Amino acid sequence: MTSRRFRAAPEDAGLRLDVALAGWMGEPRSRAAARIQRGEVTVDGNIAAKSLRLAGDETVQVAAPPDPPRGAAGVPPPPVRWEDEHLMVVAKPVGLVVHPGTGRTAGTLVQALAAAGYPLARAGGEVRPGIVHRLDRDTSGLLVVAKTDAAYQGLVDALKRREVDRRYLALVEGIETAGSGRVDAPIGRDPRDRKRFTVTAAGSPAVTHWEVSGVGHAGDRPVMLLACRLETGRTHQIRVHLAFAGHPVAGDRTYGGGRDVAAALGLTRPFLHAVALRLDHPVTGERVAVDEPLPDDLAGALDLAGVAAPAS
Repeated sequence: MTSRRFRAAPEDAGLRLDVALAGWMGEPRSRAAARIQRGEVTVDGNIAAKSLRLAGDETVQVAAPPDPPRGAAGVPPPPVRWEDEHLMVVAKPVGLVVHPGTGRTAGTLVQALAAAGYPLARAGGEVRPGIVHRLDRDTSGLLVVAKTDAAYQGLVDALKRREVDRRYLALVEGIETAGSGRVDAPIGRDPRDRKRFTVTAAGSPAVTHWEVSGVGHAGDRPVMLLACRLETGRTHQIRVHLAFAGHPVAGDRTYGGGRDVAAALGLTRPFLHAVALRLDHPVTGERVAVDEPLPDDLAGALDLAGVAAPAS
């Protein structure tokens, strides 16, 4: 984006700067407020607060944002879809690990955000600052990150109360006669392979809801697109639960996805995408609702399967 300049009109008198800027830019107020917070907006040459009330004759300049800085180990920060001073919702691309852990100490999402200058809640700890939930490396889509400790604690509490609505799209093998269902089965580490998880009586409670969104074929194999909703957030939960239900995620070799299905659809990773996020802001109470379309690789696989992408 190039720099932009606006002239406040008499009818703008009394408007808060962030409200007026959102209207001029055609973007959510949270994004306009974030621009102001980062010092990208001046009013008559002076950096102003988002709560500034316009008089109706000011010149408002919006600076062009700098090129995205490279994060740790050359990783750029993920796109930000919603942001204010307390939290942000980012679109995690496939292949990006959320935080350092066994086997990955650099080039993670949290390191990229920190290197880009975003504040992250210290309450998450040194390794996982701001992280209240995560997505697998090969799962794309929406992730909420806390920037302040107050937001972090509020998000943790909301997740415990199951008040954060997390929606996913998964293309799976097989066909279900029922249009919707629920998998309620505890999940724990697979004792035979510590990198895998499995349904086990010794595991933690886990609940996944699913609804059929479309059906198609991968070669001569039937597939169906499921809209999934999490009640809990166990590692690999959707992948484990759907495999347990007899419908492994297409492209998921770890949990039983067939090579022939993956090849027919051109998949090099599991077809799983965090498509929607709904929550009440833990500090302001504002309703936060963000949607993220399928990335190109999954949209292409859906086309090959002959399944229409659901409307957002």
